[in-house]
Amino acid sequence: MKLHAFVAMPFGTKPDPDGKPIDFNRIYDELLRPALERVGLDVIRADEEQRAGDIRVDMFQELLMADLVLVDLTLDNPNVWYELGVRHALRARGVVLTLGPRGTKPFDIYTDRKLGYRLKDGAPDPDHLAADIAALAEMTRETLEAGPERVVSPVYALLPNLAEPDWKSLRAGAAREFWRHHDDWSMWIERARKAERPEDVLVLAEEAPVTALRVEARLLAGKALVKGRHFNFALEQFEAACRFDPTNLDAARNRGMCLQRIGRNDDARAVYRKILADHPRDVETLALLGRLDKDAWVAAWNRDGSTPEQKRSDAAYEDALLLTAIESYVAAFRAAPGHYYSGINALTLIHLYRDLTGQPSPYDAQLDCMAGGVSWATGCELLDNNTYWGRATLGDLAVLCGDTAGVTRAYKDAIALADKDWFSLDSTLGQLRVLQAIGFAPERVAAGIATFERALDRLQKPADSWKPEKVFLFSGHMIDAPGRKQPRFPADKEPVAAAAIAQALDDLGASAADLALTQGASGGDILFAEAAIARGLRVQFLFPLPEPDFIAESVLPATNGDAWRKRFLKLREHPLCQPPRTMPDELGPLPCDSHGNELNPYERCNLWLLNSALACGIKRTRFVCLWNGGGGDGPGGTQHLVEEVKRRTGQVTWLDTRTMW
Repeated sequence: MKLHAFVAMPFGTKPDPDGKPIDFNRIYDELLRPALERVGLDVIRADEEQRAGDIRVDMFQELLMADLVLVDLTLDNPNVWYELGVRHALRARGVVLTLGPRGTKPFDIYTDRKLGYRLKDGAPDPDHLAADIAALAEMTRETLEAGPERVVSPVYALLPNLAEPDWKSLRAGAAREFWRHHDDWSMWIERARKAERPEDVLVLAEEAPVTALRVEARLLAGKALVKGRHFNFALEQFEAACRFDPTNLDAARNRGMCLQRIGRNDDARAVYRKILADHPRDVETLALLGRLDKDAWVAAWNRDGSTPEQKRSDAAYEDALLLTAIESYVAAFRAAPGHYYSGINALTLIHLYRDLTGQPSPYDAQLDCMAGGVSWATGCELLDNNTYWGRATLGDLAVLCGDTAGVTRAYKDAIALADKDWFSLDSTLGQLRVLQAIGFAPERVAAGIATFERALDRLQKPADSWKPEKVFLFSGHMIDAPGRKQPRFPADKEPVAAAAIAQALDDLGASAADLALTQGASGGDILFAEAAIARGLRVQFLFPLPEPDFIAESVLPATNGDAWRKRFLKLREHPLCQPPRTMPDELGPLPCDSHGNELNPYERCNLWLLNSALACGIKRTRFVCLWNGGGGDGPGGTQHLVEEVKRRTGQVTWLDTRTMW
């Protein structure tokens, strides 16, 4: 989705101080909107004189949420000045000031950067219009790309300790419409996460309408991907959120966590240190640093091929690393005693230190107090929110200082709340196996392991599902409809195209271990699917529309359309053809721009296809296109997908129809 711009300006024709008319509609249509759209913004204008009722609520919504507010100060219009004041009060950044010729500059913003434009007979001067559009577009681009240190609001510049309002708390009036879309979006994200469909999550992440929601969207998408352990894809989402809002702590923390999970520990530590330099008591970051320190300690002794005795000896030898991890978790728990995650980790590592070294730890005097604090904090949360992780923490406490029956009972209570979340269960089991590897509390740990193994035996491990060695993504021209004025894929060229597609698959080493992805339209898509099945590949169709509508729009219009429909249906029923996925059923309704216009379903499906391939791994993806190098008959054609593939991977096998016939 595009970033969102709100234009505050007079509407219609208004007299200047000398009584000469100025046509602000033409200024908007010919200058302001084209300049903003050149930068890729979705533009909406305040039209106060045409609407009544809830106009102020709509206006406040826009002034709060818009990525950019452009304010035209050619006239001293009280409504425009009011809107500028509201934006300056609500947001520190994201304002562009522009004006036409006027005798004096307003005192209150005399020193603020403004862009002037030229008028002729009360409308944009045609001799200077191109230059004015370019200048305004450049100023807008610079404003959008400016870092958080560039404050344009005089309110926030003069009051440096003033904090911007939390947009999540402002659910008033018509702003509820924003939140209805947001909540619906969140539901589809969670649905995709539970279905273990990272490709769906990646498409949905692009569909938030403004930066305030977009940061939240990226965070939700990233967290959904983390739950599925797609850490590389999750890292992209958190880095995007950081670009949109460099001050967002949640995005920065999660970025560091993903860096850690993909093995970039030094980068992760740098992220955490940077956060703590500005927020020294941020408990979540302190806990993440503790996890990093704990993992460094475990990596130092938990080596493949080591005997249990050697692992225990090495774990004791690395006591300095262990103490570093303890200190990080203790600091986090001290900063926020209700943060039981830090507390249980600190307690566990203290018990391990005592068990491994036979020596008291520096924190022994606080041990009972910390155990009581963890129990109290966990119990308080469970009264309001009975969660898996809260119950699992009580199981962890039982491992440290309970009995086997208590361990089993507590973990069974936790598993009942896991909602078949394989990754959560496996995470706790993994921690128990670390304890088992160094011989800690063997009977209680064994009881916990047995409880989780029994639960996991009832679930399919996600990683055990089939994964292709290579993914072949295809897009190509449809067979020409009868009477097409400019032939693109004549029906008599079908054998030539079929041979070229088959040869491309052979050249790229396609085999039965691979997956083929396409929409399934007549012409290139069906020829590709037939060639893929002939080579033993599994085929996955992704439909942008419900299947009957897709057949009517993308199969039947071809020359000999009924024959193509029969071929489509034959493929559809082939054992190697996976059950087709239909976009409205999997991703929900098409998102709309700020004017209520739906996005193109074929463009959205192209992104869905690409993300479905990339979700299997960028290095596995091969893109083949049957294309004449030009634009399609409408949005969402082969050209669009070629551009998206090049932007993400750069790997394109182009079957150029201009040289084929």
